[in-house]
Amino acid sequence: MPDLHRLLSDLAAEGDSVDALVGSLPAARWADPTPAEGWTIAHQIAHLAWTDGQAIVAATDAGAFAKLAAEALANPAGYVEAGAREGTAEDPAALLGRWRDGRHRMVDALAAVPPGTRLPWFGPPMGAASMATARLMETWAHGEDVADALGERREPTHRLRHVAHIGVRTRDFAFRNRGLEPPGEEFRVVLQGPGGEEWTWGPPEARQSVTGTALDFCHAVTQRRHRDDLALVATGPDAGRWLHVAQAFAGPPGPGRTPSDA
Repeated sequence: MPDLHRLLSDLAAEGDSVDALVGSLPAARWADPTPAEGWTIAHQIAHLAWTDGQAIVAATDAGAFAKLAAEALANPAGYVEAGAREGTAEDPAALLGRWRDGRHRMVDALAAVPPGTRLPWFGPPMGAASMATARLMETWAHGEDVADALGERREPTHRLRHVAHIGVRTRDFAFRNRGLEPPGEEFRVVLQGPGGEEWTWGPPEARQSVTGTALDFCHAVTQRRHRDDLALVATGPDAGRWLHVAQAFAGPPGPGRTPSDA
């Protein structure tokens, strides 16, 4: 893992990348539907603003976050939906300003977390670096939804390595989250980065593996593309199953996406 300073710099850059999509977007376009069923562009940005706000509380007031987590446990899916839905009632300019302010304050809050501190979250507690990685992953994933809604394609960057890393690290969580027993052996993951470089995880001698581009892998673990639309090669039955259940984000299993030819 890179140091926290580099992570936070990449997190800020990822937010700027999404901001470039919506910063000058006419107000009427914020109601455009995205590939996430029932979510408009406003829902996507409102969700990012809401979740960044939750991260600020987790980094600055563990007691207050415990109350938020208790509310979430009572209705996990509804809690997240409500956060996104409430933001859509705002004027787009106000929502944009709130998101910008919140993501900058979140970076500052994570930078101030003392080394070794574990931050509470809706899943297992995590350090500031893991929290920054998770926020970058979500920002990228929701940014992809916004880009798809606008018919845009963002160029992949080195920041995909953070998304891929959390995708690899959440392998067992993804299985357990669907009531499945995780595989008992490690996988080898070999991905081609945006510049042609090779990124690897797991032992070289592993019997099961996943290979392909980092972009395809990140689309798989964030459930932004259907498995059938991705040129990922899975060697071994468990590795193949993983690509159908992969989930890098906290919360209930997502519905995923339908194949492009469906």
